[in-house]
Parts: sequence; C-alpha cells; structure tokens
Amino acid sequence: MKTQKWFVGIDWATEEHAVCLIDESGKVLGERAFAHSGAGLAEMSAWLLDKSAAEASQLHVAIETPHGAVVETLLERGMVVHSVNPKQLDRFRDRFTVAGAKDDRRDARVLADSLRTDAPSFRVLQVDDPTIIELREWSRIAEELGYERVRLGNRVREQLLRYYPQMIELANDVADDWFLALWELVPTPKLAPHAREKKIANFLLERRIRRYDAKHVLSTLRQKPLFVAPGTTQAAVAHIKTLAVRIRLVNQQIKEAKGQLDRLTNELAAKESEPGQKCEQRVVDILRSLPGVGRIVLATLLAEASQPLKTADYHALRTLSGAAPVTQQTGKQGKKRGHKPVVLMRRACNMRLRNAVHWWSGIAIQHDPRSKATYAALRARGHSHSRALRTIADRLLALACAMLRDRTLYDPALRQAA
Repeated sequence: MKTQKWFVGIDWATEEHAVCLIDESGKVLGERAFAHSGAGLAEMSAWLLDKSAAEASQLHVAIETPHGAVVETLLERGMVVHSVNPKQLDRFRDRFTVAGAKDDRRDARVLADSLRTDAPSFRVLQVDDPTIIELREWSRIAEELGYERVRLGNRVREQLLRYYPQMIELANDVADDWFLALWELVPTPKLAPHAREKKIANFLLERRIRRYDAKHVLSTLRQKPLFVAPGTTQAAVAHIKTLAVRIRLVNQQIKEAKGQLDRLTNELAAKESEPGQKCEQRVVDILRSLPGVGRIVLATLLAEASQPLKTADYHALRTLSGAAPVTQQTGKQGKKRGHKPVVLMRRACNMRLRNAVHWWSGIAIQHDPRSKATYAALRARGHSHSRALRTIADRLLALACAMLRDRTLYDPALRQAA
C-alpha cells in the first residue's frame, strides 16, 4: 500500500518564516507565518502535524538553509527535511511567474511544489554528530581569527613603512609575537644606535630565533632612517601599541582554536574506534594518512563534508569543493570550436572546502612524488597553476573515497604499484 506524503515549503527569514503545506496532488492545504522563537517553531510543528493529520515521517519539508534551529526542530520531530540551492529555487520560481515577482508566501509555495515534482534536485538533511557541529564552529572560528590576524598585521606593516621600514626586513610576518617584542625593545630608529648587542642576543636566544644574530639585527635597525615630519614617529608608535595588544590576543585565540581542533578530531577518531561501532570507514584516521592533510585541512573536510565522507560520495565531494569542472558545448560557438566543449572552473561550491582542497593539493605536490609528477605533467601541457591544483585535488578526492570504501590507510607503495 502506497504511503501518503505531504509536502511543506518554508521560506526562512530572520524574524518570521512563511510556511505552505500541500498534498500529493499539489492542492494547498494551508499557509501561515510563524515567529522565529522557541514557541513559534513548536507551534509550526504542531500545526503541520494537525493540518495534515499524518505521521511526522510522512511530512517532507523543503527549505533553502540547510542548517539552523528550524531544520533541527523539524528533524527532531521526525520529519524529512530537504534543502535546495537558492539558484535552483530561482529557476523553479519561473514556473509560477516570469515577471520576476517575489514574496515569502510564493517562495514557500514554490519550495513545496518543487519538492513534490522534482525531489532529486533536493538534498536530504541529517542531524550531524555533536562533535562535528562543535568542530565546524571551531574550524570557522580559526579561519576568522586568521583573517583578523592578517588584517592587523597589514596595519602594523603600514605604520612601520611610515617611519621605520628597515625593521620589516627582519620578518616576513610582522604579526609574530617575537617581532612585536623586538619592536618594543627598539620602537624607533632613534633608539637603535643605543641598543646593546648583548641584550639583543639574549632576546633572540630566549625567543629561539636562529636565523638572525644580534649583529645582523642591529645593523638592519641602524640603517639610515627616513626623514619624517615632527610627530609622525610618535603617532605611528602609538598606533602600533594598540595593534600589538590586539594581535597578541588573536595569536593566543588562534593557538586555543588549533588546540580545540586537535581535541575534537581526536574525539571523532576515538568514537570510530569504540567497541561495537561500525567505524564508518574510520574517516579520521584514513584522511590523516593522506599526503598533504594537516590539522586545518582535516578539520575543514570533516566539518563541511561529513555526510559525503561517510558515504564516500566522490561526485558530491568534487562538486562541493569545486574540483569538478563545468563544461559548455552549445550553439554557434560550439560549432565554431568543432563541437569541442569548453571547460570552466566551477563557481558554485562551498568556498571553505574549495580553500581546503586547494591547500591540500598545494602541499601534496611538495611531499607526494606521485602528485608532484602529475602536477609537472599538467603544467607541461599548458595548464595554469590553479587548474593543475584542481586536477590534483580531484584525484586526491577520488583516492580518499576509494580508501574510505575499502577501509584502508594510505600506502604510497601500493599507489605507486597501481
């Protein structure tokens, strides 16, 4: 006996969500708006169950946003939740109006009806492991802190260029704690001739800086200074002092975030190793064994692509990460090219995953002979650096999925034989 289904479209918003409920024939059974609050979401769930008079598992919900309190509330109630790309929803909207009209009620109706007729275009959502949710947040925190550190470092560099450019020669990263401490010892060119060599030598020893000796540091700082207007040096020093406080705080927070990433990935690995667990291909250990996978890449892969990794879905991974190209072959331009397709970089993807696999492939070509040889061959064929790295990333993802399916760790000898 066929099970009856009901379809729900939810147009997510910050304060109020528009909801539309239809049956299998497309008939609208009800439309309402619910506040974004605990009481409002509870009322929405109760209204859907009451209006349809169905079991929660018979309600299929379509929504653009694949995460958040709305999704988690519906999943907790036992409903089947699907997400769709906003660009795909824009195409579905043309079925109802070609004039470009848009409102929340119509979008909710479009979502529900599109799920009814085009379910394969939607992605079924699942509740992630609590550790994955926490890992995802710390991974994003670490990324945000990294951007903040770069921004503050650029501001320090800008101020040094105003009055003390020779100091920048001593470090590529002016946001390092040791560099800021050295600046505090000799904050202006006027003080450089009075700095003692022994004091600088002890400083370098305490900070474990071996690439420079005290003589080199002092000779660099004592170079002929810039001529600046009166007050410029004092202004720049005051500015750098305020920046140094914030940079040290960000450096400490980055250190804490990296520690949390290690702790959470180790927790996931321990969960996979617990007696009685299916180990679902031991995802953490397998990914760790791959060349080029470090702390940040591992955390990003686990946080942003946990479901495709569990199912070893290669096509989903290469699409989400932007490694899969987009081909175009149509019309007059296609005839002019002899019907040869044009291969373009995929723009619609998860940018955090794209960055992660980019760095993964970039490190792999330095440490993995097979990836290095493939990269050299691609460059010799005329591929750009970025395109070659995307190809390397695509092959690494295919390799990872094969290992996940076979539940084997990376073996360079086995790969070379293959």
